[in-house]
Amino acid sequence: MKNWWRGALLALQAFAASVADAQQTARSGAAAAAPATTTVIVLGVDHAAQLVAERDQPAALDAFLDRAKPDAICIERTPEAFARGDFYEFTYEAQDVAVPFARRRGIALCPIDWEPPVEDQRLGFGLALDTPPELRPLKGMFGFLAFAPQTLQRDLFHADDPAHLCKVADWAATPAAKARNDLPRRLYLYRTYLQAQRIAAAARAHPGGRVVVVVGEFHKRDIEAILADEPGVRVVQPSSLGRPDAHEIAAHDRPEYRTAIARFNLLGVQSASGAVDYAFVGRALAGLEAGGATPQTRLLRTRLELLQGRISRAEAIARYRALAADAGTAGFAWSGVKDAARVDSWFDPFGNLDVRRRALLEAARETLAAGDATAATALLDESAQGLSPRQLGQLRGYWQRDIATPNADPPKPL
Repeated sequence: MKNWWRGALLALQAFAASVADAQQTARSGAAAAAPATTTVIVLGVDHAAQLVAERDQPAALDAFLDRAKPDAICIERTPEAFARGDFYEFTYEAQDVAVPFARRRGIALCPIDWEPPVEDQRLGFGLALDTPPELRPLKGMFGFLAFAPQTLQRDLFHADDPAHLCKVADWAATPAAKARNDLPRRLYLYRTYLQAQRIAAAARAHPGGRVVVVVGEFHKRDIEAILADEPGVRVVQPSSLGRPDAHEIAAHDRPEYRTAIARFNLLGVQSASGAVDYAFVGRALAGLEAGGATPQTRLLRTRLELLQGRISRAEAIARYRALAADAGTAGFAWSGVKDAARVDSWFDPFGNLDVRRRALLEAARETLAAGDATAATALLDESAQGLSPRQLGQLRGYWQRDIATPNADPPKPL
């Protein structure tokens, strides 16, 4: 029996090699018949870092895509999920910048990711990788996203420098000390290989054209190495196109980009990180206010001035109360919420509240910090009115864990 299995494996290896040779021959023949070369540009990103780094801001990515003049844009999502309009929560640069840009311009979109079936995720990791718990942890897996101070200095072309990705390359090339712990690395290699193959297919679909890939920077170097020998493909670095200048970036700025920057930094957990570029956020908010004051801008302005120490806690509470009284049903221009049945988003425990409810919650937060727990509870109860039982449970859970407990570390004015 052992010899039978050995023979079967050898036969399978020989078959796989012959298939690979045949595919390479077919591609080489196709390349000879159609010599037009497709340019592939792999822009490595740090997911959602555009919201904290001014030199990597959403408008800069928008302007870069315009400068690249792509025939197709590849994004990091599986074809099946993309067909459902389903994205990873945290890939802001994909669903909130690249995809809308492509649709406004009539540019082809190519989802190029791969992920194991949910059953295999549970077998290998003990859980489904795309399903957050009812209460997300502050940090770690499924935790709210926040960035360290060094990310604020990130540039649009950060990933073009191999030195910035050497740790990833070392990790990918080094098996885990114990083989049973090597699943993440092995899946990464397989996933990146299939990403590259889907990019190659997109390139073949646009012979002689230009394909821009917007993908997590961890995948960039391996994708480029795999595509290096792909017939009919020429890989060039994004930085070779030049960085969009200030005028281009300003021309590509949009209200939803400014809202996302302000919300992420002022209302998300980033606000408590100590890593906020207030000048960048202030410019984004001023851009929103240039279109006229709204309930959204009034709330964001109050939060910004409180965090900067420009107004007192008492003044902030008064503003929040006044805003709640006349905000009506106003919402935010951007929320980042994927599951509307939840009260949170991927960066904000209370991200799915409308402006009135959020103003009441912020008033409750500051009232509690001022020492009046009874008044804070009343404000919180008012904020919770009309929520579903699930949303109510999450709101109270986050409040108790992150704000009301003695060890909580709520954002404080700087």
